[in-house]
Amino acid sequence: MTEQITLRQETQDDFKDVFEVNHTAFGQDNEAKLVGALRNNSAVFVPELSIVAIENNKIIGHILFTKIKIKDRNGNLHESLGLAPMAVRPEFQKKGIGGQLIRKGFEAAKDLGFKSIIVLGHEHYYPKFGFEPADKWNIKAPFDVPSNVFMAIELVKDGLKHIGNGYLPKRI
Repeated sequence: MTEQITLRQETQDDFKDVFEVNHTAFGQDNEAKLVGALRNNSAVFVPELSIVAIENNKIIGHILFTKIKIKDRNGNLHESLGLAPMAVRPEFQKKGIGGQLIRKGFEAAKDLGFKSIIVLGHEHYYPKFGFEPADKWNIKAPFDVPSNVFMAIELVKDGLKHIGNGYLPKRI
């Protein structure tokens, strides 16, 4: 059983540990390097939305939400957030830490005025938090991906209502 988990905004002092959490959780460096690349992109990085989970003064989880744009059928851009990546050290997985990170991220995103979040993720995990296939709002990924793993959630009522037939332009 885990001790008390603390969730807080990531600081610069956490970067090495966050890299290690992502590397350990995914068994490779791709996601860890992605976090670094997104952090260095001031157009998308929101410091308040890079959140760590800590137990006994050790970072055991991390989640990152970054700004994305959804282009509607008229060419208008709508700001949203992309959730990626989320990582929890393997020995702490399946204990609800990922869920705590997601809920904390939702709360922080709402406080900052964001209306929606997009995720490319596990079809049985993310719906537990309210994510639904993005095609419900006619939002398409910028690459070919099964609709059951490309999901969205409205943080506020009708947060995606007027984006119909939208798609995410490619980034990074």
